[in-house]
Amino acid sequence: MKRLLAFFPIDSNWRVLDVGGTVEIWELSPVRPKLVLLNTPRATETSPAGVQIVMADGLSLPFADQSFDLVFSNSVIEHVGDWEAQAQFAREIQRVGKRHWVQTPDRSFPVEPHLWTPFLHFLPGWLQRAIAPRFSVWSIVAGARADQREYYIDHCLNTVRLLSADDMRRLFLKSTIIRERFCGLSKSLIAAGGRS
Repeated sequence: MKRLLAFFPIDSNWRVLDVGGTVEIWELSPVRPKLVLLNTPRATETSPAGVQIVMADGLSLPFADQSFDLVFSNSVIEHVGDWEAQAQFAREIQRVGKRHWVQTPDRSFPVEPHLWTPFLHFLPGWLQRAIAPRFSVWSIVAGARADQREYYIDHCLNTVRLLSADDMRRLFLKSTIIRERFCGLSKSLIAAGGRS
């Protein structure tokens, strides 16, 4: 949030769309814009005062062009599907927002960010599918039931598509690509565009 607020002069009059987010991240901000949270119908959340919740698909945002001062999305684009779906998601964000801030884990980081397992995402798909159900750091730490573990690992292996810095540049041509670093390594990427 500090980095976002340093980049954009958000104030309480800004209309902000958070695609795939929750109100908790906005509690970290000293500024509370006019917030609209958009999630898929399977996500449930109560709406605090002053926050609108919309159930819709990020690939087809139900808003007019340039209707938000900022569109914010944190760790969602890697979950929307293949390259074509990611490109559609990026187009929709740039269509409805005057500005955007889209964060995603960096594919080059050595630890896979969903299963918390070093180097797993660098392996061929068939080898990931052989290893992940038998061993992942997430499985050890999360303490999930067998059915939850199976569902989540399947989702991560079949749906999550991590992006590189070059991918983000292709999706957000006019944006600044910011690298968030951990121990000197690029941990996540942010496409920030429309700065005024």
